[in-house]
Amino acid sequence: KNHSFSPWESAFYYNGRKKGVKSMKIGIPKEIKNNENRVALPPSGVYELVQDGHEVFVEQGAGAGSTFSDQAYQEVGATIATVEEVWASELVMKVKEPLPEEYPFLHEGLVLFTYFHVAANQQLAQALIDSKVIAVAYENVQLANGTLPLLSPMSEIAGRMSVQIGAQFLEKIYGGKGILLSGVPGVRQGRVTIIGGGVAGENAARVAVGLGAQVTILDVSIPRLQELDRQFSGQVQTLYSNRLNIERTIQSADLVVGAVLLPGQKAPCLVTREMVKQMPEKSVIVDIAIDQGGIFETEDKVTTHDEPTYIREEVIHYAVANMPGAVPQTATIALSIATLPYAQQLANDPLAALRENQALAKGVIAYEGAFTSKEAAHDLSLPFTDLSELI
Repeated sequence: KNHSFSPWESAFYYNGRKKGVKSMKIGIPKEIKNNENRVALPPSGVYELVQDGHEVFVEQGAGAGSTFSDQAYQEVGATIATVEEVWASELVMKVKEPLPEEYPFLHEGLVLFTYFHVAANQQLAQALIDSKVIAVAYENVQLANGTLPLLSPMSEIAGRMSVQIGAQFLEKIYGGKGILLSGVPGVRQGRVTIIGGGVAGENAARVAVGLGAQVTILDVSIPRLQELDRQFSGQVQTLYSNRLNIERTIQSADLVVGAVLLPGQKAPCLVTREMVKQMPEKSVIVDIAIDQGGIFETEDKVTTHDEPTYIREEVIHYAVANMPGAVPQTATIALSIATLPYAQQLANDPLAALRENQALAKGVIAYEGAFTSKEAAHDLSLPFTDLSELI
C-alpha cells in the first residue's frame, strides 16, 4: 500500500530506514495465557518498526484475538512466522509474562519487553536468570516524577473494568446478593470501597460514581486524597488508609476493589481473613493487584477468565490476573501507544537506550544472568546487582 509522509517524516526516513539505524529482528508471539486476546503491537505499530528498517516477525494468528488479521500485518511489511522463528528474534515484544511452556524459547542475547510482575513468581525469576536474557518490564519503566507510563493504560482499563465486573457478580444469577449498584428511588445505593487511590483506583471510582454508587477511596497519601476530593467534587468519601478504616469500610461494602501497587514489589496484605469474615455475605472482591500477589489474605489462587471467581468466607473473590485481556481491541491499541516509542529505542540500540533513558533502565529486572530489580530481589530472596555496574 502507498503511504504519504509529512515533510518532517520524509526527511527523517530514507528508503524505509532511519539513517544510522542497524536493522534488528523483532518478534511478536501469540499470547498463550488463558483468554489473553491482546497482542503486543497492532499493524500500525509494526509499520513504524518496519519503516525504521527492522525485520518484524509476527506469529501466525497472533493478532486474531484483537481482530488484526495476518494479512493486515503482511500489508505493513511483517513476516508471518512460526513460534520458533518469532522467539529466535533479537527483541521479542509480548503482553504477558512468559509461561513455563515458553521458557525453552528464552535465550542469551534476547531482549524481552513485556509485563512480568515477577515479584510473586520465583519460577519466572529463575528462568530469566538462567537464560541470561535482558528482561525489560513494562510495569517498572518509571519517569522521573514517579509515574509508570507503560502500566498506566492497563491500570486505567483494569480500574474501569473492576466496577463493571463487580456489578455483574453482585447479580443473583452470578451468585451475588442481588443488588443494583445505582439503587433506585426509595432503595439504597450500592456501597463500593476502593483500597488504593492511584490510576487504577481513580478509574474504578469514575465508573462507580457514574453508576450512582456510594464510593469510598482509601489511600496513604494525603495529597493524593486531596486531589481525588477535588476531582470528584465531593462525590466520593476519602479516608486515610489504615487498618481500622479498612476494617470499618468493608464491613458494609457490597463491592471492594483492591487497587494497591508498589512498583516492582509484591503487593502488601492489607485485608486480613478476619476482616473478610466481617463483610456482608455474597459481597464481591475484585483485586487488580492479584498479579502481584494480591492484598487480601483470603486470596489463595489466581483465576482465569474461564473460571474467574471462587468463594472464601462467603464472599465472592474475582482474581483474574489479566483483566484487560477481555477487552483486547481497546487494550492492545492503548498499550501499543505507550510502549512503541520505548520499543523503537530498544530496537535501534538496546545498550544505548538503557544508558541514555533512565526511565527505561528502571524497567530492567534481569540482565544477562544478573537480577537487577532490587525490590523483587528482596521479595524473592535473590542476589541483587545494580544495572549501572553491568552497562
